[in-house]
Amino acid sequence: MTNLEKIARLAEESKYDVVRPEMDSEEEFDLQKVSILGEGTKHDVCASTATPRIVKGIDRIGSVSSAGICHSFTPDGRCVSLFKTLYTNKCSQDCGYCPNSSSCGENKTISYTPEELAKVTLSLYQSNYVEGLFLSSGMGKDEDLIMESLIESVRLLREDHKFQGYIHLKVLPGTSKDYIKRCIELVDRLSLNIETCSESRMQEVTSTKDYRYDILRRQRYIRDLSEKMDLPAGHTTQTIVGASGENDREIFESMLREYRRMKIKRMYFSSFTPVERTEFEDKENVSTGREHRLYQTDWLFRVYGFEPREIIAAFDEHGFLPKKDPKIEIARHVLDEAVDPNEASKERLLRVPGIGPKSASRIVRARKEKEIIKRRELAKFGVVLKRARPFLKLNGWKDTTLDRWMT
Repeated sequence: MTNLEKIARLAEESKYDVVRPEMDSEEEFDLQKVSILGEGTKHDVCASTATPRIVKGIDRIGSVSSAGICHSFTPDGRCVSLFKTLYTNKCSQDCGYCPNSSSCGENKTISYTPEELAKVTLSLYQSNYVEGLFLSSGMGKDEDLIMESLIESVRLLREDHKFQGYIHLKVLPGTSKDYIKRCIELVDRLSLNIETCSESRMQEVTSTKDYRYDILRRQRYIRDLSEKMDLPAGHTTQTIVGASGENDREIFESMLREYRRMKIKRMYFSSFTPVERTEFEDKENVSTGREHRLYQTDWLFRVYGFEPREIIAAFDEHGFLPKKDPKIEIARHVLDEAVDPNEASKERLLRVPGIGPKSASRIVRARKEKEIIKRRELAKFGVVLKRARPFLKLNGWKDTTLDRWMT
């Protein structure tokens, strides 16, 4: 029988992942377990969990078909249906923001065994509380020993218990290439947090991690191995916004490097929140609005196809993004005249605030049939007219705000 105090303490001490499913009073025991495990996990984000892996056969439990459909949501809108937990809260690193840091003094060490973790995951899955596993860990005294335990936990689920649900595993900094290879054989997604945007910024966060060796080299291992092996949902990373005093442009430039050089699937951002007893407990809390603006630049680059030189126009002279949609500021710089939706290319339409990929495609299809002459037609295509009006010209009409491109 798994020690319940152990489960609770692991949740309270693991401050990086969030799950807060709705509680059912008739199942208070098990749902409370899931809630506690997620309550303390504040910063690691894993909102995109779909995997293209196809599950076959009947000698198994679990399926990935529903793992990308999250049925529980946190208060800030993030979807979760994964059992998120640390393997152990013991850590030899001294990261200034982390309550598990060695700089916080001696904490009571709580750890699973691989067998315990597998049993808890299966119990929660079979009770229909979760659809997969998100597994992270403190470093312990030896990251190799902890990685061996993480791998064994996943191996038990996959091979002994025939679990074919979604598994996302966090790779520990400094993990060997052989261990990463074994991880890829077992999981849907790997991630390794870069935590901050550069080597110099990392030195402001911790004295025990080498940014180039422990983080970037391991990311290259994941990239190179996943090109030869099947890692269905790819690999991701995350940075903490504002923990080391960096500006938004520094984070944006590190994001570009991650997508272009490391070939990551997604970049996640987590606003810094001070935690008692940590070295950074007196630092100022970072607004989630800043995190949101960084996600918008990520979306513009990754989904809309904006060039970095276009997005850079949104940053101010201090390297920070505006408190409003950065696409508006970009439009003021890249659009030299009002855009006619009957003539503009899809790429140019996408530069108009209030027009996204779907609405741009609808406009292009509709104008082949007949000319668009009224604004309400654009609204039917999904255009947000309040944002788009200053940048559009339709049927000879354009907004009278002549300074629409002025700051």
